[in-house]
Amino acid sequence: MYVYAHVNDLFAMNLVLFGPPGAGKGTQGSVLAERRGLMKISTGDILRDAVRAGTTLGIEARKFMDAGELVPDSVILGLVREAIEDAGSGFIMDGFPRTIAQAEGVDAMLDEMQKSIDAVIVLEVPDEALVKRLSGRRSCPNCGSIYNVYFDKPKHDEKCDRCNAELVHRADDKKETVVRRLDVYKQQTQPIIEYYQTHGAPVHTIDGDRGIEDVQRDILQILDR
Repeated sequence: MYVYAHVNDLFAMNLVLFGPPGAGKGTQGSVLAERRGLMKISTGDILRDAVRAGTTLGIEARKFMDAGELVPDSVILGLVREAIEDAGSGFIMDGFPRTIAQAEGVDAMLDEMQKSIDAVIVLEVPDEALVKRLSGRRSCPNCGSIYNVYFDKPKHDEKCDRCNAELVHRADDKKETVVRRLDVYKQQTQPIIEYYQTHGAPVHTIDGDRGIEDVQRDILQILDR
């Protein structure tokens, strides 16, 4: 799903936003995209949109998905390219690239398009806080309300305040699963951050263990500089 608005070209920029699961990069990316008129590019969103719309790349991607295989980088990069071509005032790539090969592919593609990455933003949150944010989540299967047993408890244990349905603790929010997801993030993402540090894109690390507006303010201050 794209977030787009028209703004003065003064603010045109191309960004990469990284952060571990639960760090809030999806929220920060959406807020920043709206405030600065940038297109937010999430590979999960553009992949689902292409498959749903039945585009050429969407049809190709679906063949791999139906076979239970990973969609190859060539298809993902093709989808990203299409999104970038529509990003008149710049873009934010949310959690992509995920590998060095993808980062190299993005750089090669942007070179062809005479574009570049202007900044890489990394949200850092302590593991303990991330585990609480994710493992503490409880969701309502009926109305979609989200709670957290550490920060935003329901009034009645395991019952939704809105519709009284039994709350669900999703399998991917179990503590052991969350810890594994954080380990995978560290193993996969750290090399990509180092890649950008050695290839000229400014990398900025921000404390993400704060309120949404506080984190957003720091991001805007960095970009304004």
